[in-house]
Formats: sequence, C-alpha cells, structure tokens
Amino acid sequence: MSNSFHLSLQQARNLQLAAQGLLKAPSKKPTRADVRKAIQRMQLLQIDTIHVVARSPYLVLFSRLGDYQNIWLEQLLENQCLFEAWAHEACFIPIEDYALHRSYSNARRHWGIHGARRIWEQHRPHMQALLEHVRHNGAVKSSDFERKDGKKGGGWWGWKDEKRWLEAWFALGELMIARRDNFSRVYDLAERVYPPARNYTQYPVEEVHQIFIARAVKALGITQARWINDYFRTTPKLKPTELYPLIDEGTLIEVRVEGWTQPAFIHRDHLSLARKAAREQLEASHATLLSPFDPLVWDRERAKVMFDFDYRIECYTPEAKRKYGYFVLPVLVEGQIVGRLDAKAHRGLGMFEIKALYLEPQIKPSDKLLQALAQALRSCACWHQTPGITINRTSPSTLQKKLKYFLKSEATL
Repeated sequence: MSNSFHLSLQQARNLQLAAQGLLKAPSKKPTRADVRKAIQRMQLLQIDTIHVVARSPYLVLFSRLGDYQNIWLEQLLENQCLFEAWAHEACFIPIEDYALHRSYSNARRHWGIHGARRIWEQHRPHMQALLEHVRHNGAVKSSDFERKDGKKGGGWWGWKDEKRWLEAWFALGELMIARRDNFSRVYDLAERVYPPARNYTQYPVEEVHQIFIARAVKALGITQARWINDYFRTTPKLKPTELYPLIDEGTLIEVRVEGWTQPAFIHRDHLSLARKAAREQLEASHATLLSPFDPLVWDRERAKVMFDFDYRIECYTPEAKRKYGYFVLPVLVEGQIVGRLDAKAHRGLGMFEIKALYLEPQIKPSDKLLQALAQALRSCACWHQTPGITINRTSPSTLQKKLKYFLKSEATL
C-alpha cells in the first residue's frame, strides 16, 4: 500500500468516524466494560466541568455508546481502571498507560505541569505541610479547606491556596485523584490510589513521543502530520518527513486524500478499515450530538479540513460577542457535521431546551436528515432525563416547523 492508495474526502471521514467509534449507532445496550473500551479506543477522555448539558466526558461517551449510566465512569476511576492526568488537557486515561504519561509529564512543558513547578518554588513550606496532612489524615477535597479571604470560588483564577496546592501536587504526580464526589476531585497520595505509582517504568521521553505519535494516528483513523501533536499535546508540530521512520518500520502508512495537498497517514492496525473505506464499504449511519471537547472536533483546523466545519468554542467569549451560543454542540448526521446546537438541560423541569439550532450553509434539510436529527435530539434529551423538548429558534427559520413534526413523530414511536 503506497501513495497510489487514494481516498475521497468522504471515505476519509468515514475512516476517522470508524476509528473514533462514531460511524454507526451502538448495536447493543452498553455496559461498564464498553465505557472502558471507548476510552481505550480514544486513548483519553478530556475533562470539563461546564454542565448546561451533561458534562463533556459524559457527553463524549454518550455520542458513542448511547444510553449508558454516567456512574460507570466514576466507578472505573475509583476502581483504578482509569486515572486522571494532564495529557491533551486534563483527561481520564486508561490506567495501563500510567507509566507512559508519567514519564512524559516529568519531561514536558504543558502549562499545567509548568505552572505546578512554579507554585512549588513559591510555596514549598505550605505545599509540604499540605502533603503531610494528606499523608496522615487521608484523602481530601478542596472543599475540606475554608477560604481565608471570605471570597467565593469560581474558575481556576478564583481558586483558594489549598486548591492550587492540591492541583500542583496532582500535576507533579505526588497526589492522584482517588475518586469523584459529585464531580469534585478527591485527592490522595499516589501510592495509595495506585500502588505501582511509586515503582513505575520510566520511559525515555523520545520513546514515549514516538508511541504517542503512533497512538494519535490510530485514534484519529486518518490524519495529516500537522494535526498529530495536538492529540497528546506533544511538541512541536510534525512535518510529513518526520513520520518516514514510522513508515519504514511499518507502523504508519501514507495515503492520499482527494483535494488535499498534504499526504495523509493511517496506522497499520487500520489497514483493513482503510481498504473498506476505499471500496465504499464503510457507511456512516450514526446521528448524534457531540461535545465541543470531543476528539473529533477539538482541533479547529482539523475539523475544518475534515468536515468543512469552522468551529470556535464560545463559552469563554463574552456573551455579547458570541455568534452561536455558550456551549454549542456540533451535530453529526451520517458522516457529516450538519449543524450546531445551543441547548440547555433543565433537569428539574424535565425539559431539554433548544435555544438555537443552526444548520451549516451547505446542508439541505431533507426529510431524511430531519428525521435522523429528530431521533438524535430525542435520544439525547431522554438520556438527560429531560424528555420534554422545546425549540426557541432555528436557522433557517423554516426548519423549526418541520423539526417539531419529526420530534412529535419520534415521541409516538
């Protein structure tokens, strides 16, 4: 298989969706083991605390698994099947990869690690006292410590000292996250959470870098060289020529995608999938909502090239300057990202509010598409335990009446 192997853009999309577990709707009722397998397939699961709808890690799993139980994620963490670390950002990661990530963290300059080292230099006595407190008194939460300034917390910029110190020890590997209580981190000594943490294999950083390159390509299914480093936040951006050693050893395979001036790369484990894609044997049939922090779309440049989807997360943008909304969800339907949804789950009212739904300019709202979209919305709303759906606004405006019809039809099935 050489440069003569070509894929159309849609075939490349289907290959990426298959690798990410988003090609087809789940065919069976999910189990806790399926949650673990989904994270292993993605290599990591980004953590975010915004919860106007389900928090991002839960939503990423829903997009792939359907109606699963959120508690399974916490159980996998508490049972040491997963651990938390700085990777792409703060992430849940399969525990079998602990040594790789710890080895890389010890040598990297991710802002989370760099900031932790700076805090340690500035607050050594306080941090050492906090570590001894955990050692002698057991696991702690940030809420166990009262603020001395009387202020209320908020984002990371409003953290109290103890929270900063706990996070610094977490980033440096002395503390790990033992479990989550209502999604709040519970910190404990690394050796108590995961005993091998004190005696893990220290890998050379360059070896880990090469492993992460190969794993990023595998997780993405197909990628250009310039998109690889973002997955694990390795540095620097890669050039195609830097992947030739991995091609020569047979780990990666170079392919061509119609319309791309840059070569694409796949992992050897996806050779069979790539051949199926080239033969039109990978059919994208899944319709679902995506988190803004889903691996499929978290790289803006990649999402634009792969799916013609120009996406900017606006939750950190002042409200008056937002174009689409606070926490807008990309809408995936049968191999295309067809729109974006500004939604809020009113859990106490059992209501899923569609504040605004925007179709992409190139998408024609056929009955087939609207039926799939209605099914995806209904499924997501029910998973949130907010089965009532309201629609405030759509673009185009003519979409609203038709979508309500298909939602009503879904409700009667």
